[in-house]
Amino acid sequence: MKNGIDVSYAQGNIDYDRLRGHTDFVIMRAGFGRYASQTDTCFKRNYSLCKQKKIPCGAYWFSYAQSEKEARQEARACIKVLKGKKFEYPIYYDVEGTALLGGADKVSAKCRAFCDTLERAGYFAGIYMSASPLETLLDDSTRKRYAIWAAEYGGVLNYSGPVGMWQNSSSGRVSGIAGNVDTDICYEGYPEIIKKAGLNGYGKAAAKKPKQKKKKYYTVKAGDTLTAIAKRFGTTVDELMRLNKGKIKNRDLIYKGMKIRVK
Repeated sequence: MKNGIDVSYAQGNIDYDRLRGHTDFVIMRAGFGRYASQTDTCFKRNYSLCKQKKIPCGAYWFSYAQSEKEARQEARACIKVLKGKKFEYPIYYDVEGTALLGGADKVSAKCRAFCDTLERAGYFAGIYMSASPLETLLDDSTRKRYAIWAAEYGGVLNYSGPVGMWQNSSSGRVSGIAGNVDTDICYEGYPEIIKKAGLNGYGKAAAKKPKQKKKKYYTVKAGDTLTAIAKRFGTTVDELMRLNKGKIKNRDLIYKGMKIRVK
């Protein structure tokens, strides 16, 4: 379990020197709406300093979408803003306010449209929503399909579904931030999951080619036997026969000057 915070322009210029060591991770607002130009004014600074101070981070995109089409547009805008960056925590679709209008079928479809678009672009997608609309406006298959970040204050999370992260307060206080900040509890090992899968800018490491054994040869001397040679090089007669298939046809017949492979 990790304890973190989520931030936006509302926290202003955070003092990351003071913040470092007081939070396990930071989830930052990347932007909002359908256009990449609607980047959060503090996003670039928050991202740069998280990386500089080695604080694991994720991001969220605030939605105003009223249709699946608009949700996909928001996803594409988010992807443009995130391009070239690496995140150890999921990229969340922040669904609240007017984005909750239209009923469960519509809200669920918009969430799927956004998250599917992010996934196709190589991101680990999640959904942020308050506990009550999570229960009433998100269908079971969508809730189970994506990482859920649930918001509810008062010390208790009244949500019956699986949760990866819980926003448990909007009035937290932490060194480096003047005023209140949202606090979060994360129950999943997202950095390990994301890096292993090569998501969120972490490309999968190329598989290392197995090192080829260096071949070693020996020139037979007078009086040598395969048994003695095998013992000398820590192997077996059968292995020598295998390595020299076609050259040694009879294990009892080798001759001086014969060059055989021993490794």
